[in-house]
Amino acid sequence: MTTRPVFPSGLYGVTPDWDDLYQLSQAIEAAARGGMKVLQWRHKTCPAPRMIGMAREVKRACHANGVLLMINDHWRVAEAVGADGVHVGRDDDSPNAVRLALGPDALIGVSCYGDINHAKEMLAQGVDYIAFGTMFASATKPHAIPTDHQILTQARALVAQTGSNAKVVAIGGITAHNAAPLVAAGADSLAVVGGLFLAPDIEASARALTHAFA
Repeated sequence: MTTRPVFPSGLYGVTPDWDDLYQLSQAIEAAARGGMKVLQWRHKTCPAPRMIGMAREVKRACHANGVLLMINDHWRVAEAVGADGVHVGRDDDSPNAVRLALGPDALIGVSCYGDINHAKEMLAQGVDYIAFGTMFASATKPHAIPTDHQILTQARALVAQTGSNAKVVAIGGITAHNAAPLVAAGADSLAVVGGLFLAPDIEASARALTHAFA
């Protein structure tokens, strides 16, 4: 029997909608050198026929660099390529349904936005992390209303109260310059898109973001 990996604390990269697999693999390698522990492959505009092929190449790049791979939304793609897990939003299938499909070894993370009650419901379904945000104004989701950082403190207390091993993830507009207060507020992990992959030096940005956990 295999043992489900524990979702690690630290830097959690989230990809832009990139089609160039060489660009993506080079970025993953650079981010991994800088300390990235997990990657979420998120490509909202990828045509369905290309998804599995692209995800398979992303997995190869991740695992070659010691990085866990989460697939955004599409648990069937995660299943097809043998990804480490899947991230689901409020409008996706429930964690219980995803767990039933993927089995006990898959990592499952969920978006909780700014809703601590939703987080409590998700923890009851045995998720591996609860994600909150957007923490700051974000180019990825420009219309999202920033969430008070105290939600991270509340979430950390909730995890302790429920006896869960789940991690608290912060997402949205995070950069090396604003990361440290989120860790201080209770974030175990920082999910970063533009502040990592659109930085002039991806490795240096990853190192700076990782330093927030020191």
